[in-house]
Amino acid sequence: MLNILYLFQIPMGTRNPDDNGPIDFSSPFDVIMYIIMPVLMILLYIFWRRNKKKKGN
Repeated sequence: MLNILYLFQIPMGTRNPDDNGPIDFSSPFDVIMYIIMPVLMILLYIFWRRNKKKKGN
C-alpha cells in the first residue's frame, strides 16, 4: 500500500531519484566535479586552518 502512495507523491514529468545512474569516469566533467574538486576543497581547508593557527600564536 505504501508503494501506491509513493507513486502519487511524485509529480508527472519530473525526474525520479531512482532514475540516477552511476558516475561516468570517462567524462572529464564528472572526474573534476566528483573527485578533484572535493580533494582540493579538503586540502585548501587543511592549509587554511594550519595558517590560521600559526598566525594566532
